[in-house]
Amino acid sequence: MLKQKIKLGDLLVEEGLLTREQLELALKIQKESGFSKKLGQILIQEGFITQKELLRALSKQLGYEFVDLYGEKIDFDQLAQYPLQILKNAKAIPFKEDDDYLYVATSDPLNYEALEILERAIAMKPMKVYLALDDEIEGIFHRLSILEDTKYIIEDVKRELKTEGVKKEGAESAVVRLIHLIIRDSIIRRASDIHIEPDEKKGVVRARIDGLLHETFVFDKDVYNALDTRIKLLASLDISERRKPQDGRFSLDIEGKLYDFRLSTTPTVYGESLVMRILDREKVLLRLEDLGFADENLEVFDDMIHSPYGIVLITGPTGSGKTTTLYAALNEIKSVSNKVLTIEDPIEYRLPLVQQVQVNEKAGLTFAVAIRSFLRQDPDVILVGEVRDFDTLSAAAQASLTGHLVFSTLHTNDAPGAIPRLVQMGLKPYMIADALIGIVAQRLVRKICPYCRTETKLPPALIKKIQKYLPQEYAFYRGVGCSQCSFTGYYGRTMIAEVLQITEEIAKLISEGATKFEIYEYAMTHTSFRPMIYDGIKKALQGVTTVEEVLRVTKEK
Repeated sequence: MLKQKIKLGDLLVEEGLLTREQLELALKIQKESGFSKKLGQILIQEGFITQKELLRALSKQLGYEFVDLYGEKIDFDQLAQYPLQILKNAKAIPFKEDDDYLYVATSDPLNYEALEILERAIAMKPMKVYLALDDEIEGIFHRLSILEDTKYIIEDVKRELKTEGVKKEGAESAVVRLIHLIIRDSIIRRASDIHIEPDEKKGVVRARIDGLLHETFVFDKDVYNALDTRIKLLASLDISERRKPQDGRFSLDIEGKLYDFRLSTTPTVYGESLVMRILDREKVLLRLEDLGFADENLEVFDDMIHSPYGIVLITGPTGSGKTTTLYAALNEIKSVSNKVLTIEDPIEYRLPLVQQVQVNEKAGLTFAVAIRSFLRQDPDVILVGEVRDFDTLSAAAQASLTGHLVFSTLHTNDAPGAIPRLVQMGLKPYMIADALIGIVAQRLVRKICPYCRTETKLPPALIKKIQKYLPQEYAFYRGVGCSQCSFTGYYGRTMIAEVLQITEEIAKLISEGATKFEIYEYAMTHTSFRPMIYDGIKKALQGVTTVEEVLRVTKEK
């Protein structure tokens, strides 16, 4: 390999990515640590530079090209033949080979010694070096370790398939053991959903943990096919039907605790994609105080849900925790002295003291039809899973105006935006003003891992973006990554929200046809309403989440 004498700090200063003062501070921290940390690592940790900026500068200086490893067809069977520890030391992945070169991607191109050892150990031909992001390289190392960990149970499954399912008398089949392993592993990781997906040659399992997908298992296509069939049998689906989507449910006892699973199948180019939603029966017992409402927002929301009649809307995209908030609200107000009816699609959790109805489009049981039938059931509270059309909206408004409290959800980006959406759906502004009590817009953000939380500094560009939300004295935090959070730096999720209560003055504005922006300006000036980003930055300042998480799900106002 060709070595180039580069002083990283000087290069970054020359590129304008770093000031001389920042460099000197980083060198001082490196010296105080006994040179146990690399300069680039310190610069990233201190918020002076991002990894992408660092690699971009090195790419320019060294002449190495970037490669998107996730866009490459990597042969994992071949990759598993290389010495894993040498690859890890060099932070490098051999991603393809031709007659002239072995192509290797690294996130640490200045680690010449490790790269030379790698070249001597694995290369029968010259190495051509590319740059790749550290997250991508670590993701591939993670997949290699998954392949190793599941090797033996996969061999058992293949053995059974060859012997047409013959197993020892009284023993559990290897496919069933694999299903239990996948589900148990996902529950231990705190996953909300399990995705089992085919590609051209492999089957892949990914678990959604704290809102993001993480690859957990990889196996051959024949193992995937056996898994697909067995899971569909569990959910009482038609195993011969692979051309159209199917939905089902099943329950399993995992480590002495009963879990419900909602299964959805969808045909794709390479086979059926299976998604299992994990429904923990204990989670439905959440209290409002546990959701993550700021004190001032909780007080307003609590007042709204104890109204005798009217509509309370929860808004946000899919996966923002709307159903959980609705269930927590029902838990707060349900009792033996009132009747609560719900119409849902689908019913996720079974609620005590609540009569729940499942939408059945084929039988003509829609949201609107159910609401009208509910009015003859003498209810006090009605929950409508989602306002999708004018018929549902009109029925909900009529129910609220005849003395019922109605909860529902709507897909809008913010609370004031729900009002023009209702108008667009066909409801007259005066009806909205009369029926609506309040609107909650919410998102879920990942919480910083409490086991590895540490104070951090943000890049100046990021501070500038959120400056108007910051007090004079402030500090931010992040998770450095530990075994408790699977080295992600995050553990669990919480809500950030904005709560718009419909006062008499706001109702008057709505009935007069005021725009979303006029309602927003009035609420900001005359009520306690604050946009969601205020709640997010406040939680970041408290060390609950990070600014990056807040800006990922919301935007500046």
